[in-house]
Amino acid sequence: MLRFRLGPIPVEVHPSHFLLAAILGIQALGDRNPDAWPGRSLGSSDTAVSVATSAAVLLIWVAIVFLSVLIHELGHALVGLAFRYRPSIQVAWLGGLTSSHAPGPIPWHRDVALTLAGPLLGAALGLGCLAALQRLGSSAEVAHYTLRCAAVANLFWAAMNLLPVLPLDGGRVATAVLRRAFGRPGVAAAQVLALVVCVGMIKVFWGSPFITLLFAIFGLQAVRTLAALWRGEEASARPDELVQAQALFEAGELDRARELAGAVVAGDPPPTVRSLAHHLLGWIALKQGAGRRALDHFSQVQGALVEPQALAAAFSLVGDDGRALPLWQQAYAFRRDQTILHEWAGALIRSGRVDEAGRIPGVDLAKAYACASRVAFLRGDFARAAELGLSGLDRHPSADAAYDAACALARAGELDRAVLLLERARDLGFSDAEYARTDSDLAALHGHPGFDRWLQALTKSATA
Repeated sequence: MLRFRLGPIPVEVHPSHFLLAAILGIQALGDRNPDAWPGRSLGSSDTAVSVATSAAVLLIWVAIVFLSVLIHELGHALVGLAFRYRPSIQVAWLGGLTSSHAPGPIPWHRDVALTLAGPLLGAALGLGCLAALQRLGSSAEVAHYTLRCAAVANLFWAAMNLLPVLPLDGGRVATAVLRRAFGRPGVAAAQVLALVVCVGMIKVFWGSPFITLLFAIFGLQAVRTLAALWRGEEASARPDELVQAQALFEAGELDRARELAGAVVAGDPPPTVRSLAHHLLGWIALKQGAGRRALDHFSQVQGALVEPQALAAAFSLVGDDGRALPLWQQAYAFRRDQTILHEWAGALIRSGRVDEAGRIPGVDLAKAYACASRVAFLRGDFARAAELGLSGLDRHPSADAAYDAACALARAGELDRAVLLLERARDLGFSDAEYARTDSDLAALHGHPGFDRWLQALTKSATA
């Protein structure tokens, strides 16, 4: 797996991409035109020349395919940045996926702009290669071949992507625009248009097995979507209930979000919608500290990647830090998010690898210990949570650390020690008596003389 960043945009490239790019390069080795490179050199009687040319052609095609797909996805990502989203790019097989990570549902006009940006930037790259080709001398055969192939590949792929056929970009645009203009009939019209285009493409490219098969699959998908619409299903769009559930999740109303998303699943929706609902339900479960439930939902997500930090959090919550650690590391390498960084360090601390956690560049051990303790608390291992909290408190004293350790001790039944920690929290600056009085984590202390005295002193201090 290749990972790097283009400014604020994390990029992940799967090995499958380079494999298929190399296969395209192998097909190009069939060029035996004796009047131009590489055909002339591939047909050379000199084995060394033939082998070197074959290697060069393979590398050229791998580079062309990789850069073409990356530029295409970068078009989507740059518009996402302009909308203040946090896009990330994944490249796999012969395509890519740009996730916008928008804070909520994306308005249709923004969705159109995001979608069109990819093929348009790819077309611009193709035209740039053509312009460079016009200025290139005929003696630079390798560069001439590279630019010509890059121009054809980018312009052809941009044109293909603009066809109004799902899952191509043009299909997304056609569906969004027609749905906006005509509602449900517009979705059906987009599928009819897609089916007509697929039949035409199959007729034009009948001699090309790959393109013929591709558009046969796309056409079959359009037929299935039309059939689903005929049965009364909304197969091509996210149902309103799921949009509402996402908004509730982002607002912190987890129970209502879970209820709505669960209703979507119970309604036997199309597979794409079901996967979206399970993905959301998995995140809701994480927020509620239910790692096993989260893993169950994530296992039912099909056709999309579950974020490594989500899987890492779920494994940490079920007590499997061994499986969580590489996922936390992968997630941080991909997103460079401080929360992910400290969850990773916290998992290392829970695993007894404190020194290793401290060596991670940019880590704040106080935050790492807080993460380590919180996850143990959510697991229900209150004694371990208290132990980790006390270790963090010894290294980095703070009112929050002392209070959280007191909560863990109270949950673990060590009431006297919990009161001592509450007194330390007060000494370090904790002063919210009303919050402590109603905190369910301290319920075991209600009626404890030391706790009552602590609350009274805290209340008097606040009113003095």
